Amino acid sequence: MTLYFDYNATAPLRDAAWNSMVELLRQPGNPSSVHRTGRQARRLIEQARETLAGHLGVDPAGVIFTSGGTEANNLALTGFSGDRVIASAVEHPSVLRGPVERHIPVDDQGVVNLAALAGMLGEDLRPCLVSVMLANNETGVRQPIADIAALCRDYSALLHSDGVQALGKGAIDMKALGIDLLSLSAHKIGGPQGVGALVLRDPDLKLAPLLVGGGQERRHRAGTENVAAIVGFAAAIEDLGDVEAEAYRLAALRDHLEQACLAALPDLVFLGGRAPRLPNTSCLAVPGLPAQTLLMALDLADIAVSAGSACSSGKLAPSGVLLAMGQDNFANAALRISLGWATMASEIDLFIERFCAIVHRLQAEHRAA
Repeated sequence: MTLYFDYNATAPLRDAAWNSMVELLRQPGNPSSVHRTGRQARRLIEQARETLAGHLGVDPAGVIFTSGGTEANNLALTGFSGDRVIASAVEHPSVLRGPVERHIPVDDQGVVNLAALAGMLGEDLRPCLVSVMLANNETGVRQPIADIAALCRDYSALLHSDGVQALGKGAIDMKALGIDLLSLSAHKIGGPQGVGALVLRDPDLKLAPLLVGGGQERRHRAGTENVAAIVGFAAAIEDLGDVEAEAYRLAALRDHLEQACLAALPDLVFLGGRAPRLPNTSCLAVPGLPAQTLLMALDLADIAVSAGSACSSGKLAPSGVLLAMGQDNFANAALRISLGWATMASEIDLFIERFCAIVHRLQAEHRAA
Protein backbone atom coordinates (compact mmCIF):
# COMPACT_ATOMS: atom_id res chain seq x y z
CA MET A 1 0.00 0.00 0.00
CA THR A 2 1.46 3.31 -1.10
CA LEU A 3 1.20 6.08 1.46
CA TYR A 4 0.79 9.36 -0.40
CA PHE A 5 1.85 12.22 1.88
CA ASP A 6 2.78 14.85 -0.72
CA TYR A 7 -0.39 16.90 -1.01
CA ASN A 8 1.54 20.19 -1.01
CA ALA A 9 3.01 19.05 -4.34
CA THR A 10 -0.32 17.94 -5.77
CA ALA A 11 -3.49 16.33 -4.44
CA PRO A 12 -5.35 13.36 -5.94
CA LEU A 13 -8.16 14.47 -8.23
CA ARG A 14 -11.53 14.60 -6.49
CA ASP A 15 -14.38 12.59 -7.98
CA ALA A 16 -16.44 15.78 -8.16
CA ALA A 17 -13.80 17.46 -10.30
CA TRP A 18 -13.39 14.45 -12.58
CA ASN A 19 -17.13 14.02 -13.06
CA SER A 20 -17.59 17.69 -13.94
CA MET A 21 -14.82 17.58 -16.53
CA VAL A 22 -15.12 14.27 -18.32
CA GLU A 23 -17.99 15.13 -20.67
CA LEU A 24 -16.71 18.65 -21.31
CA LEU A 25 -13.45 17.28 -22.68
CA ARG A 26 -15.41 16.02 -25.69
CA GLN A 27 -17.31 19.25 -26.29
CA PRO A 28 -15.89 21.72 -28.84
CA GLY A 29 -17.28 25.01 -27.57
CA ASN A 30 -14.94 28.01 -27.65
CA PRO A 31 -16.17 30.46 -24.98
CA SER A 32 -15.36 33.40 -27.27
CA SER A 33 -17.68 32.13 -30.02
CA VAL A 34 -21.13 33.69 -30.30
CA HIS A 35 -23.01 30.55 -31.33
CA ARG A 36 -24.94 28.41 -28.87
CA THR A 37 -22.10 25.99 -28.12
CA GLY A 38 -19.74 28.90 -27.44
CA ARG A 39 -22.28 30.61 -25.22
CA GLN A 40 -22.72 27.42 -23.21
CA ALA A 41 -18.96 27.25 -22.64
CA ARG A 42 -18.94 30.91 -21.61
CA ARG A 43 -21.75 30.32 -19.15
CA LEU A 44 -19.81 27.47 -17.51
CA ILE A 45 -16.75 29.69 -17.08
CA GLU A 46 -18.79 32.49 -15.56
CA GLN A 47 -20.48 30.07 -13.16
CA ALA A 48 -17.06 28.83 -12.10
CA ARG A 49 -15.91 32.41 -11.61
CA GLU A 50 -18.87 33.05 -9.32
CA THR A 51 -18.11 29.89 -7.34
CA LEU A 52 -14.53 30.92 -6.69
CA ALA A 53 -15.47 34.53 -5.92
CA GLY A 54 -18.13 33.39 -3.47
CA HIS A 55 -15.61 31.22 -1.63
CA LEU A 56 -13.32 34.24 -1.18
CA GLY A 57 -15.92 36.94 -0.61
CA VAL A 58 -15.06 39.05 -3.67
CA ASP A 59 -16.63 40.33 -6.87
CA PRO A 60 -16.57 37.66 -9.65
CA ALA A 61 -15.18 40.29 -12.01
CA GLY A 62 -11.94 40.15 -10.01
CA VAL A 63 -11.26 36.48 -10.79
CA ILE A 64 -8.69 35.96 -13.56
CA PHE A 65 -8.23 32.33 -14.56
CA THR A 66 -4.62 31.31 -15.26
CA SER A 67 -2.67 28.12 -15.92
CA GLY A 68 -1.82 27.80 -12.21
CA GLY A 69 -0.24 29.47 -9.21
CA THR A 70 3.08 30.18 -10.91
CA GLU A 71 1.45 32.16 -13.71
CA ALA A 72 -0.78 33.95 -11.19
CA ASN A 73 2.29 35.02 -9.19
CA ASN A 74 4.06 36.18 -12.34
CA LEU A 75 1.03 38.15 -13.49
CA ALA A 76 0.71 39.87 -10.11
CA LEU A 77 4.35 40.92 -9.89
CA THR A 78 5.14 41.76 -13.51
CA GLY A 79 1.72 43.26 -14.15
CA PHE A 80 2.03 45.69 -11.24
CA SER A 81 2.25 49.25 -12.54
CA GLY A 82 4.27 50.64 -9.62
CA ASP A 83 8.00 51.07 -9.21
CA ARG A 84 9.05 48.52 -6.59
CA VAL A 85 8.22 45.03 -5.38
CA ILE A 86 9.12 43.74 -1.90
CA ALA A 87 8.75 40.05 -1.04
CA SER A 88 9.44 37.86 1.94
CA ALA A 89 12.65 35.82 1.86
CA VAL A 90 10.69 32.54 2.00
CA GLU A 91 8.45 32.98 -1.02
CA HIS A 92 7.94 30.44 -3.79
CA PRO A 93 10.55 30.66 -6.58
CA SER A 94 7.91 32.05 -8.95
CA VAL A 95 7.91 35.15 -6.75
CA LEU A 96 11.58 35.34 -5.73
CA ARG A 97 12.75 35.05 -9.35
CA GLY A 98 10.45 37.88 -10.37
CA PRO A 99 11.14 41.64 -10.26
CA VAL A 100 11.74 41.71 -6.49
CA GLU A 101 13.79 44.66 -5.21
CA ARG A 102 14.05 43.78 -1.50
CA HIS A 103 13.59 40.63 0.59
CA ILE A 104 11.85 40.87 3.96
CA PRO A 105 13.79 38.82 6.55
CA VAL A 106 12.10 36.13 8.65
CA ASP A 107 12.83 34.71 12.09
CA ASP A 108 14.02 31.18 12.85
CA GLN A 109 10.46 29.91 12.53
CA GLY A 110 9.99 31.51 9.12
CA VAL A 111 7.70 34.36 10.20
CA VAL A 112 8.13 37.76 8.54
CA ASN A 113 9.83 40.50 10.55
CA LEU A 114 7.16 43.22 10.64
CA ALA A 115 9.55 45.92 11.87
CA ALA A 116 11.86 45.24 8.93
CA LEU A 117 8.92 45.48 6.52
CA ALA A 118 7.82 48.79 8.05
CA GLY A 119 11.35 50.12 7.64
CA MET A 120 11.47 49.11 3.98
CA LEU A 121 8.10 50.71 3.28
CA GLY A 122 9.00 53.90 5.12
CA GLU A 123 12.40 54.47 3.54
CA ASP A 124 11.09 54.70 -0.03
CA LEU A 125 7.65 56.07 -0.82
CA ARG A 126 7.50 54.98 -4.46
CA PRO A 127 4.36 52.95 -5.36
CA CYS A 128 5.00 49.49 -3.96
CA LEU A 129 3.67 45.95 -4.12
CA VAL A 130 4.38 43.70 -1.13
CA SER A 131 4.25 39.94 -1.75
CA VAL A 132 3.93 37.65 1.29
CA MET A 133 2.45 34.16 1.06
CA LEU A 134 -0.41 33.08 3.29
CA ALA A 135 1.46 29.90 4.22
CA ASN A 136 4.79 28.42 3.23
CA ASN A 137 4.88 25.49 0.84
CA GLU A 138 7.79 23.76 2.61
CA THR A 139 7.17 24.37 6.32
CA GLY A 140 3.45 25.21 6.35
CA VAL A 141 4.20 28.30 8.47
CA ARG A 142 1.43 30.89 8.29
CA GLN A 143 2.25 34.58 7.99
CA PRO A 144 0.47 37.36 9.97
CA ILE A 145 -1.25 38.58 6.82
CA ALA A 146 -3.74 40.91 8.51
CA ASP A 147 -0.87 42.72 10.29
CA ILE A 148 1.11 42.89 7.06
CA ALA A 149 -1.95 44.27 5.25
CA ALA A 150 -2.31 46.98 7.91
CA LEU A 151 1.29 48.06 7.35
CA CYS A 152 0.71 48.13 3.61
CA ARG A 153 -2.33 50.38 4.08
CA ASP A 154 -0.29 52.74 6.27
CA TYR A 155 2.17 53.23 3.41
CA SER A 156 -0.34 53.04 0.52
CA ALA A 157 1.20 49.79 -0.75
CA LEU A 158 -0.68 46.92 -2.36
CA LEU A 159 -0.51 43.43 -0.84
CA HIS A 160 -0.19 40.31 -2.98
CA SER A 161 -0.38 36.92 -1.30
CA ASP A 162 0.41 33.49 -2.67
CA GLY A 163 -2.49 31.50 -1.25
CA VAL A 164 -1.80 28.30 -3.18
CA GLN A 165 -1.09 26.16 -0.10
CA ALA A 166 -3.69 27.79 2.16
CA LEU A 167 -6.73 27.24 -0.07
CA GLY A 168 -9.07 24.64 1.42
CA LYS A 169 -7.23 24.50 4.77
CA GLY A 170 -9.33 27.14 6.49
CA ALA A 171 -11.44 30.13 5.49
CA ILE A 172 -9.90 32.83 3.28
CA ASP A 173 -11.72 36.18 3.29
CA MET A 174 -9.73 38.59 1.14
CA LYS A 175 -11.55 41.67 2.40
CA ALA A 176 -11.18 40.78 6.07
CA LEU A 177 -7.49 39.93 5.62
CA GLY A 178 -6.78 43.02 3.52
CA ILE A 179 -5.30 41.11 0.56
CA ASP A 180 -5.38 43.01 -2.73
CA LEU A 181 -4.21 40.20 -5.04
CA LEU A 182 -4.37 36.46 -4.29
CA SER A 183 -2.78 33.60 -6.27
CA LEU A 184 -4.44 30.17 -6.28
CA SER A 185 -4.00 26.76 -7.91
CA ALA A 186 -6.59 24.03 -8.44
CA HIS A 187 -4.47 20.90 -8.15
CA LYS A 188 -3.49 21.56 -4.53
CA ILE A 189 -7.09 20.97 -3.44
CA GLY A 190 -7.95 18.03 -5.67
CA GLY A 191 -8.80 19.95 -8.81
CA PRO A 192 -7.06 19.42 -12.17
CA GLN A 193 -3.49 20.46 -12.89
CA GLY A 194 -2.95 23.33 -15.29
CA VAL A 195 -5.48 25.82 -13.94
CA GLY A 196 -5.39 28.48 -11.24
CA ALA A 197 -6.41 32.07 -10.68
CA LEU A 198 -5.22 35.51 -9.73
CA VAL A 199 -8.00 37.13 -7.73
CA LEU A 200 -8.26 40.92 -7.40
CA ARG A 201 -10.14 42.41 -4.47
CA ASP A 202 -10.75 45.48 -6.67
CA PRO A 203 -11.79 44.26 -10.15
CA ASP A 204 -10.70 47.61 -11.61
CA LEU A 205 -7.09 47.26 -10.47
CA LYS A 206 -4.89 47.80 -13.51
CA LEU A 207 -2.47 45.02 -14.45
CA ALA A 208 -0.32 44.66 -17.56
CA PRO A 209 -1.03 41.24 -19.10
CA LEU A 210 1.63 38.58 -19.48
CA LEU A 211 -0.10 37.10 -22.51
CA VAL A 212 -1.45 39.40 -25.20
CA GLY A 213 -3.65 38.71 -28.19
CA GLY A 214 -7.35 38.34 -27.53
CA GLY A 215 -9.60 39.99 -25.01
CA GLN A 216 -10.17 36.99 -22.74
CA GLU A 217 -10.31 37.36 -18.95
CA ARG A 218 -11.15 41.06 -19.25
CA ARG A 219 -7.95 41.50 -21.28
CA HIS A 220 -5.81 40.30 -18.37
CA ARG A 221 -4.88 37.00 -20.09
CA ALA A 222 -5.18 36.33 -23.80
CA GLY A 223 -5.89 32.85 -25.12
CA THR A 224 -8.79 30.43 -25.24
CA GLU A 225 -9.81 29.41 -21.73
CA ASN A 226 -9.47 25.79 -20.59
CA VAL A 227 -13.18 25.28 -20.00
CA ALA A 228 -13.01 21.75 -18.59
CA ALA A 229 -10.18 22.56 -16.17
CA ILE A 230 -11.88 25.75 -14.98
CA VAL A 231 -15.11 23.84 -14.33
CA GLY A 232 -13.09 21.16 -12.52
CA PHE A 233 -11.51 23.87 -10.35
CA ALA A 234 -14.94 25.14 -9.36
CA ALA A 235 -16.16 21.61 -8.65
CA ALA A 236 -13.19 21.05 -6.34
CA ILE A 237 -14.00 24.30 -4.52
CA GLU A 238 -17.61 23.20 -4.05
CA ASP A 239 -16.44 19.79 -2.82
CA LEU A 240 -14.31 21.31 -0.05
CA GLY A 241 -17.28 21.36 2.31
CA ASP A 242 -16.63 22.71 5.81
CA VAL A 243 -13.02 23.89 5.52
CA GLU A 244 -12.71 24.60 9.24
CA ALA A 245 -13.83 21.08 10.13
CA GLU A 246 -11.40 19.64 7.61
CA ALA A 247 -8.60 21.76 9.04
CA TYR A 248 -9.37 20.39 12.50
CA ARG A 249 -9.31 16.81 11.16
CA LEU A 250 -6.00 17.29 9.39
CA ALA A 251 -4.40 19.02 12.37
CA ALA A 252 -5.35 16.08 14.60
CA LEU A 253 -3.77 13.62 12.16
CA ARG A 254 -0.64 15.76 11.75
CA ASP A 255 -0.23 16.21 15.52
CA HIS A 256 -0.61 12.48 16.14
CA LEU A 257 2.03 11.76 13.50
CA GLU A 258 4.48 14.26 14.99
CA GLN A 259 3.96 13.22 18.60
CA ALA A 260 4.29 9.50 17.87
CA CYS A 261 7.40 9.97 15.74
CA LEU A 262 9.00 12.23 18.34
CA ALA A 263 8.32 9.67 21.08
CA ALA A 264 10.16 7.03 19.05
CA LEU A 265 12.84 9.39 17.71
CA PRO A 266 13.65 11.98 20.41
CA ASP A 267 16.24 13.80 18.28
CA LEU A 268 13.68 14.60 15.56
CA VAL A 269 13.45 18.31 14.71
CA PHE A 270 10.28 20.01 13.44
CA LEU A 271 11.14 23.13 11.46
CA GLY A 272 8.71 26.00 11.94
CA GLY A 273 7.00 23.88 14.58
CA ARG A 274 6.66 26.75 17.08
CA ALA A 275 4.84 29.03 14.64
CA PRO A 276 1.23 28.91 13.44
CA ARG A 277 1.14 26.35 10.62
CA LEU A 278 -1.15 24.85 8.06
CA PRO A 279 -2.98 21.92 9.65
CA ASN A 280 -1.68 19.43 7.08
CA THR A 281 2.04 20.17 6.91
CA SER A 282 5.05 18.92 8.87
CA CYS A 283 8.64 19.78 7.96
CA LEU A 284 11.02 17.53 9.87
CA ALA A 285 14.67 16.59 9.95
CA VAL A 286 16.64 13.75 11.49
CA PRO A 287 20.05 15.12 12.54
CA GLY A 288 22.81 13.30 10.67
CA LEU A 289 20.57 11.88 7.94
CA PRO A 290 20.49 13.72 4.58
CA ALA A 291 17.04 14.28 3.14
CA GLN A 292 17.90 12.46 -0.07
CA THR A 293 18.92 9.33 1.85
CA LEU A 294 15.66 9.33 3.77
CA LEU A 295 13.63 10.17 0.70
CA MET A 296 14.98 7.20 -1.26
CA ALA A 297 14.50 4.81 1.66
CA LEU A 298 10.91 5.98 2.13
CA ASP A 299 10.22 5.66 -1.58
CA LEU A 300 11.40 2.06 -1.50
CA ALA A 301 8.93 1.53 1.36
CA ASP A 302 6.08 2.97 -0.77
CA ILE A 303 5.92 6.29 1.09
CA ALA A 304 5.66 9.44 -1.03
CA VAL A 305 6.94 12.62 0.63
CA SER A 306 9.08 15.54 -0.56
CA ALA A 307 12.43 17.08 0.30
CA GLY A 308 11.54 20.77 0.23
CA SER A 309 9.44 22.33 -2.51
CA ALA A 310 8.11 20.17 -5.34
CA CYS A 311 9.52 22.81 -7.69
CA SER A 312 13.08 22.18 -6.51
CA SER A 313 13.09 18.81 -4.76
CA GLY A 314 14.65 17.10 -7.77
CA LYS A 315 17.80 19.11 -7.10
CA LEU A 316 20.44 18.59 -4.43
CA ALA A 317 20.65 22.29 -3.55
CA PRO A 318 19.85 23.21 0.07
CA SER A 319 16.42 24.63 0.85
CA GLY A 320 16.36 28.39 0.34
CA VAL A 321 13.47 28.63 2.78
CA LEU A 322 15.44 26.99 5.59
CA LEU A 323 18.53 29.06 4.80
CA ALA A 324 16.43 32.23 5.08
CA MET A 325 15.24 30.96 8.47
CA GLY A 326 18.84 30.54 9.61
CA GLN A 327 18.38 26.76 9.76
CA ASP A 328 21.54 26.05 7.78
CA ASN A 329 22.21 22.76 9.62
CA PHE A 330 18.95 21.32 8.30
CA ALA A 331 18.83 22.87 4.83
CA ASN A 332 19.86 19.55 3.26
CA ALA A 333 18.08 17.34 5.78
CA ALA A 334 14.44 18.39 5.85
CA LEU A 335 11.50 16.32 4.65
CA ARG A 336 8.05 17.73 3.98
CA ILE A 337 5.11 15.56 4.96
CA SER A 338 1.78 16.93 3.76
CA LEU A 339 -1.67 15.42 4.25
CA GLY A 340 -4.89 16.09 2.41
CA TRP A 341 -8.52 15.41 1.67
CA ALA A 342 -8.16 11.63 1.18
CA THR A 343 -5.69 10.96 4.03
CA MET A 344 -7.02 8.42 6.54
CA ALA A 345 -6.05 7.77 10.16
CA SER A 346 -4.98 4.23 9.30
CA GLU A 347 -2.42 5.65 6.85
CA ILE A 348 -0.94 7.82 9.60
CA ASP A 349 -0.37 4.77 11.81
CA LEU A 350 1.26 2.88 8.93
CA PHE A 351 3.50 5.85 8.23
CA ILE A 352 4.63 6.08 11.85
CA GLU A 353 5.51 2.39 11.90
CA ARG A 354 7.41 2.42 8.59
CA PHE A 355 9.11 5.79 9.08
CA CYS A 356 10.44 5.05 12.57
CA ALA A 357 11.72 1.64 11.50
CA ILE A 358 13.52 3.15 8.50
CA VAL A 359 15.13 5.91 10.55
CA HIS A 360 16.30 3.44 13.21
CA ARG A 361 17.82 1.24 10.49
CA LEU A 362 19.58 4.13 8.77
CA GLN A 363 20.92 5.44 12.08
CA ALA A 364 22.28 1.99 12.94
CA GLU A 365 23.94 1.74 9.54
CA HIS A 366 25.45 5.19 10.00
CA ARG A 367 26.88 4.27 13.41
CA ALA A 368 28.33 1.02 12.04
CA ALA A 369 29.97 2.73 9.06
